[in-house]
Amino acid sequence: MNIDRAVMAFAGVVILASLALGYFVAPAWFLLTAFAGLNMIQSSFTGFCPAAIVFKKLGIKAGNAFP
Repeated sequence: MNIDRAVMAFAGVVILASLALGYFVAPAWFLLTAFAGLNMIQSSFTGFCPAAIVFKKLGIKAGNAFP
């Protein structure tokens, strides 16, 4: 697995978890879904993603989008 796939998998987990928490616990959790979506949009334009930095420090090999 490379950083690109790890970031996409992490984003998917965050989105699904926040949707479940928003539905079963409190609607305020939907703000986490919005944050994840906004972070994905800004990283597609800027190339900056905090999760990619963390995954790189964990030793996951570089990908095409996040070298």
